[in-house]
Amino acid sequence: MVPSTVTWGLLAAWAVHDVEELATMAGWARSARPRLEERLPWVPWERLEVSQRHVNVAIGLMGGVMAGASALGARTGGRSPVFQAALLGFGAHGVMHLAQAAVTRGYTPGAVTAPVVVIPFSVWAWRRLRAEGVPVRAGASGWAGLAALPVVLAGVHAAAHALTRPRVTAAFQRIRRGLRS
Repeated sequence: MVPSTVTWGLLAAWAVHDVEELATMAGWARSARPRLEERLPWVPWERLEVSQRHVNVAIGLMGGVMAGASALGARTGGRSPVFQAALLGFGAHGVMHLAQAAVTRGYTPGAVTAPVVVIPFSVWAWRRLRAEGVPVRAGASGWAGLAALPVVLAGVHAAAHALTRPRVTAAFQRIRRGLRS
């Protein structure tokens, strides 16, 4: 039996990591933009700027994805392809944070917890799955799970963008005012 520290631990490790991103992403994007525009002029930085509200919504949506993946992992004893894909994506995400920090030659949101939470948890969880005799998805299904990471991240940010657009926000405020009346 795979312990819950492996399956629900994914959600816990994600939460610790994303607290760092929640606290730093919007402010870092604003303050680092001039330096990044100079160093990496081909990147469309104006499209990558995010508000704190966008960060909050995106992290909340991703939390739902990670909670669902962790629940599937717990229900299947770590055998769920969705859980394993999320675990693989989480570890790869940590490596990407380190690569981003190297490319930008400085701090990027998530770079502190990536080497001390994300990557160590991911390696430990894979070892525990193997030690418990859980078949680990390899080959094409493992690569498919990894390929899903940018799709999921893009989807979460697109949904956050749609939900935090001024017209959508104004509509929610009108509904909320109507409910209070």
